[in-house]
Amino acid sequence: MTEVVEGRRRQRWWAAGGAIAGLLLLAWALRNFDPWRFLDIVTGATVWPLLILPLAIIAEQILRAIKWRQLIYSLRAVGIGRLFGALMAGYFANMVTPVRVSPLVRAWLVARLEGLSVSTLLATIVFERLIDGLVFVGFAGLALLVIRFPDPDSNIIQGVAWGTGGSLVAFAGLIVALVALRREKGRNLLAGLVTRLTARLPEKWRHRGVELAHLFVDGVIWPSAPWRGGVIIASAVAIKIIAISHFLWVGLAFGVVLGWADYLFIMVFLSFLVILAGTLRIIGGVAAGAVFVLQGFGIDVETALAMTLLVQAASILTVAFCGAAALWLQGVSLSAVLAAGKDQSDKGRRDG
Repeated sequence: MTEVVEGRRRQRWWAAGGAIAGLLLLAWALRNFDPWRFLDIVTGATVWPLLILPLAIIAEQILRAIKWRQLIYSLRAVGIGRLFGALMAGYFANMVTPVRVSPLVRAWLVARLEGLSVSTLLATIVFERLIDGLVFVGFAGLALLVIRFPDPDSNIIQGVAWGTGGSLVAFAGLIVALVALRREKGRNLLAGLVTRLTARLPEKWRHRGVELAHLFVDGVIWPSAPWRGGVIIASAVAIKIIAISHFLWVGLAFGVVLGWADYLFIMVFLSFLVILAGTLRIIGGVAAGAVFVLQGFGIDVETALAMTLLVQAASILTVAFCGAAALWLQGVSLSAVLAAGKDQSDKGRRDG
């Protein structure tokens, strides 16, 4: 019990430290901010580009549903609409809970309707994200080749370069490891590892842990039909292209037009920043980073903040609307989703 209390105390201190760090970063990024000019800029925005942004966000997730469908097709031919609803419901659950339960929620929603294993579906989600990661590394490498940042020797460029190299090694290594675990030797090795990790648990839980581990690696599947593999790669590329356009649409609302390489670099930089801020729990870190990098391309701080806030607002509102609608259409309450996410998370900790 003492360890649990200490763990929660450390989490609270860590969260408080992340919030303070985020506020300091945001204050630094907005050090020359003029609130009255900001209001003038926002009220003078052109509306029509802002209406395209939610459609772009929805299109991304439809493509992600199409990509996920190809990965699980050999398990079950699940409809794109059902997968899209599970995706949006998962993102919605992330918004209303302090922990990231999106993968658990989307796996649980599909599993309960299609009679599949949550563990197996979780593996397909992990595999899908690793494929996304490799495609992202390709975009990051392209960004480093074509970008003309004002200071080519800046820490930003160096940080993206190191992040790209590290991501390539990590994503490729994890994919190789997952594929190896599907082989008989890999499955035996995994079973032995799970058994050792659960040695202090009752025998039924040790067996259950091994069973879940085997169900998990069963989800590491690449479609046998070549065209389905092509759809997976093409969808992953299209998702990144649409993500690049987010700041294009919101920029048009304020008369800001950058080069395509600039939008590419912004997407890559912010993607790395999302991972870093999420890991360190730096609240507001992504917003501060977005304002900073936009200023690096000659955009004034007030316009940069307006663009950043509108991209974030469009994402939050789109996820909230589509996620809530998906749960309503499936007859599932948010409390049931959160309870299922917590239950699956507890099972994962208990079994492995």
